[in-house]
Amino acid sequence: MTRKLKSIALTLATALAAASPAMLQQGMAQQIGTATAVNPSTEGTPPGGSTTRLTIGARVLHKERIHTSPTGSVQLLFLDKSTLSIAPNTTLVIDEFVYDPASKSGHMLTKLTQGTLQYIGGELSHQGAVTVETPAAVIGIRGGNGILTQGPKGLQTFNLNGLQTGQNGAGTFSTITNFMRTILNWYTPPGPPVQIPPDLVLHNITILSSVNGQTGGGPVLHDLPTTGSACSTYSTPSCSWTPTNTGENDALQLLIEATKLATQPNPPPPPQIINTGAAVRGPQ
Repeated sequence: MTRKLKSIALTLATALAAASPAMLQQGMAQQIGTATAVNPSTEGTPPGGSTTRLTIGARVLHKERIHTSPTGSVQLLFLDKSTLSIAPNTTLVIDEFVYDPASKSGHMLTKLTQGTLQYIGGELSHQGAVTVETPAAVIGIRGGNGILTQGPKGLQTFNLNGLQTGQNGAGTFSTITNFMRTILNWYTPPGPPVQIPPDLVLHNITILSSVNGQTGGGPVLHDLPTTGSACSTYSTPSCSWTPTNTGENDALQLLIEATKLATQPNPPPPPQIINTGAAVRGPQ
């Protein structure tokens, strides 16, 4: 080995020896997903690292702890195309995530300490390889969509699509689509499966959604114009669309029109017509 190579090797060895175990562990932590929407404040603590505020586009690491404040929420997108939507006042850890894109196999384990999460399945849940561990029970998710809430009165588990299985110190159980169960603690058998009440559906939608003034970390949407040229450029609800009493259809139309307009920062200029003196012919 030349003197120069020996010097480089000695410098590298000295740097590694000086690095703390926490620094090495954080450096080797595996990215397993991305924060695709974040409302303040949401915090992430990587293994061996310090707690920082999550922002949209932030890396999600293996064994990272996620905590949301009373006004915070976050959506995480994982490598297997599954998502976790995390409500305010929630604490969880992505304890295990192993995924092989070639075989689309692996497993995921999330530990929910308190609060509410919604899991929407990807490749791993199609194989029944997704587990959420809570103080009251361990829930397995196969298929698509489930919501879990862990609070002072135990665990509420909602199966919106697919099959949920569960286990605690009192035995095993399962929950079919559109039903829910309540489990008081680890040593108590689960309550009977019941259909999910509409008020709880609305409650879950509310706490898992952004509130007024929140953008999920994205740009602020623009106000809808009520007068002027934009009314003729865009068919906006406030200009040319008249609500009727059809209820749901009106609400859907309003969402479509508002989204089309608000996601464009400025109306495009009107098309220019250039007269070249040539006859204009349509498709033959």
